[in-house]
Amino acid sequence: QVQVVESGGGLVQPGGSLTLSCAASGSIDRIYAMRWYRQAPGNQRELVLHINVDGTVQYADFVKGRFTVSRDSGRNAMYLQMNMLKPEDTAVYYCQIVANSEPGRRAYEYWGQGIQVTVSS
Repeated sequence: QVQVVESGGGLVQPGGSLTLSCAASGSIDRIYAMRWYRQAPGNQRELVLHINVDGTVQYADFVKGRFTVSRDSGRNAMYLQMNMLKPEDTAVYYCQIVANSEPGRRAYEYWGQGIQVTVSS
């Protein structure tokens, strides 16, 4: 079983910064992908960024130049630095890990519980 926990959300003023953390624990053999999603009220969940198995990152256009992700492979964790935040960034942010629990076993998607980010003056 794999557990995924996000932390670091909260309230920030427009133009401010916030850092989210995501940590995976449990029975993990290999992580194949790590992703951040977000969901604003009344909207569908959307992909913010995707870290590939080779470490490359794809960002959604709406966060390019403002959000930066880093990964700590030793701790199965990643950190999302969010700068120049806008009110439209207000959403619940979810971390997703794609991992398998044993060599040769198929990988599954695991979600965190989500964390609120509110950008408001």
